[in-house]
Amino acid sequence: MCSAASEPSLPPTSVRVGVVGGGQLGQMMALAAHRLGVKLTCLDPGGLASPTGKVCGAAVTGGLADGAAIRKLAAEVDVLTVEIEHIDTASLAAIEAEGKVAVHPSPRTLATIQDKLLQKRHLSTVDGVSLGDSWHTWGYPLMLKARTLAYDGRGNAVVRSAAEAESAFSSLSRGGAVPLYAERWAEFVSELAVMVARARDGTVVTYPLTVTEQRDSMCHTVVAPAPVAASVSEQALAALAVARKAISSLWGAGIFGVELFHMKDGSVLLNEIAPRPHNSGHYTMDACVTEQHEMHLRCVAGLPLGDTSMKVAAAAMYNVIGSADGKLSTTLAAVDAALAMPCAALHWYGKAPPKPRRKMAHVNLVGGSRHEVAIALRKLEAIADAANGAPVVSIIMGSDSDLPCMKAAAEVLEQFGVPYEITIVSAHRTPSRMYEFAREADARGVRVIIAGAGGAAHLPGMVAALTPLPVIGVPVKSSALSGNDSLLSIVQMPRGVPVATVAIHNAANAGLLAVRTLGAADPTLRRKMAAYMESQEAEVLCKADKLEKGGFRAYLDGA
Repeated sequence: MCSAASEPSLPPTSVRVGVVGGGQLGQMMALAAHRLGVKLTCLDPGGLASPTGKVCGAAVTGGLADGAAIRKLAAEVDVLTVEIEHIDTASLAAIEAEGKVAVHPSPRTLATIQDKLLQKRHLSTVDGVSLGDSWHTWGYPLMLKARTLAYDGRGNAVVRSAAEAESAFSSLSRGGAVPLYAERWAEFVSELAVMVARARDGTVVTYPLTVTEQRDSMCHTVVAPAPVAASVSEQALAALAVARKAISSLWGAGIFGVELFHMKDGSVLLNEIAPRPHNSGHYTMDACVTEQHEMHLRCVAGLPLGDTSMKVAAAAMYNVIGSADGKLSTTLAAVDAALAMPCAALHWYGKAPPKPRRKMAHVNLVGGSRHEVAIALRKLEAIADAANGAPVVSIIMGSDSDLPCMKAAAEVLEQFGVPYEITIVSAHRTPSRMYEFAREADARGVRVIIAGAGGAAHLPGMVAALTPLPVIGVPVKSSALSGNDSLLSIVQMPRGVPVATVAIHNAANAGLLAVRTLGAADPTLRRKMAAYMESQEAEVLCKADKLEKGGFRAYLDGA
């Protein structure tokens, strides 16, 4: 079969597609292939035992950089494609040049994207695509990246000073064996992504723009469509235009994941491209007319493009990642919660065992509104974070002298089984640490911040100005004004920067308010709170009964 775009398409039932790679993306391609009547065969070291092989039932056993194995796969199919870009592009290029088997995306595209520095250099030549100056300007902080074999945060390191540069270079380069390049740190407002499909004839269509959240440099959640305010709708359109131009500049057919940065000045910068189905497009499996894996097969096989529009008002994707403790029970907490949610669809990859940072599954949430989906997503996150023992409440204070007060919040959280962290962050003495803490708390999985401060009490308000998370301020009692100065400082925040507060020196109530805040999305915590309230009532009634029956003298003597 010739790779020329003008050649007529084969009937769906006679198209044979070979995919280099046998992971979860190939697995989901195999499910789509079955719907289309396309015969799919994979190449993977696990063969039929790989996630893809288990579903498609046809596999070549071999490495992804094994030229002989790739040729063996090519002998069995009409079209070759990939589910991972870290493969032997030279063998694919030789097969494409022979003209018997089509290869999509083109090996030229794969080779360009494989090397992130080559990718940046190519994209910098595309009219209308902006990389800012992030790929050639030095300064701190900066991102040090491996040029090849880097994904899911592997091969990236943040370098905040010259002192960190040498160790980061040595670690990432593996003693100089892996080539690296540097990017200036991009101070973005949000991370955006869009799936772009390109047909054999060069026709390009886009899916809705999404907003993504990363944890530990791995995709954590995706929300679609991106909740872009009307004031920045032009930037959203600009983002789609950037993505289309970038993919139009490449070679061959397929679906591409395009990662973008929405910057503070409203501009949109292109970050990276993946030449295959992408984590940010998994939501399409339950939210769009034609999901991304089917669209990829349509593109590479020369079939008509599908409809990219959403069939629901809103959707979200939650990644199920192998827990840090490596236990299946911990990893399954999110799965069990999803199975009990009517708006959720589970997609399990069949990998074993659940290693830390290993992608095990994803959950798609759909609903009639963004608000409905957001509530479901928060509930799923809260349950999974609690099971993983990740802190969902952060207790901070300006000085260790505040600890005798703030420990009461920690004791309450322990009583309710809420994972927390506790540390010192001074608004005046460690402003850089405070800034970094506030900007990163959300991405780390923290859901509520309790901030204790005395005197000027700037910490709660400064943190609230930097994070979208709810902040509860605790006025710590001082020797000079008994905490009144702290209380007035916390409650007198300007409009638009809300900080909740409690009575002076009453960190216990801050802990209880944090539990109630988390309980809005966690039925278990709501039940615990109801039981706590009942115990308080029972305690008061018991005391009232004792006083009424024995009189005040006996009561005081007993006390």
